[in-house]
Amino acid sequence: MNDISLSLLLALLLSHTVGDFVLQSNAWAAQKQARHFRAPSLYYHVGIHILLSLAVLLAFGIDLQRSLIGVTAIGLSHWLIDTLKSYTSSRPIGYFLLDQGLHLIVIIGLWLWLIGPSAASFDVDFAYLWQPRTLLVALAYLVVLRPASVLIAMIMRRWSQGVDTRGTLADAGARIGMLERFLILTFVLSNQMAAIGFLLTAKSVLRFGDLYEDRDRKLTEYVLLGTMLSFSITLTLGLITRYLLKVL
Repeated sequence: MNDISLSLLLALLLSHTVGDFVLQSNAWAAQKQARHFRAPSLYYHVGIHILLSLAVLLAFGIDLQRSLIGVTAIGLSHWLIDTLKSYTSSRPIGYFLLDQGLHLIVIIGLWLWLIGPSAASFDVDFAYLWQPRTLLVALAYLVVLRPASVLIAMIMRRWSQGVDTRGTLADAGARIGMLERFLILTFVLSNQMAAIGFLLTAKSVLRFGDLYEDRDRKLTEYVLLGTMLSFSITLTLGLITRYLLKVL
């Protein structure tokens, strides 16, 4: 496998992450859940994925015919997967992982078809931004910011109903978590593991007074569980990314 073919795979994964988690609002997701295949947002969402995928394929020098076949496969599969998901009564972790897994299978299948023996060789001299290492780092940051937030929210949902969060800023916890994961990933990739301990200590000091005064054991355990879950996911992803950067 050469660098260009690996870059193509990472670029396709990057475009999927942008389309699914950055360019899709909560309102769009709610409309799909309520109206299923009749939701206009479903078609806007699929259209965004088609355009992003087409831009990636054309940028990598894939001929127009194969690019159109590829984005058609991505568009139709995305429509079918998201339509089926909209008929689930809720968004448990299992459905989320199955949904993303099916999209991943389609992307990898398309990639294998493009780099097969009949595919034209990738002989374009790409800039540094298209190198596998750069795309891998960009993908890691996107994953810890949005998909990780969705996954953590799903895991914590079973306990969130029993916690009194009145008096807190709306969505503040989610924003803090995103910033915290951004910093942790940066520390891991720069091999500054000790800084993660300082970050955890600083957060504990800032939260200790509020939790102690509230004397709410449920809230204390809820915050601690969310923090450790966020740290664990980001550390794991960061270590995997750092290992891949060494072998690329």
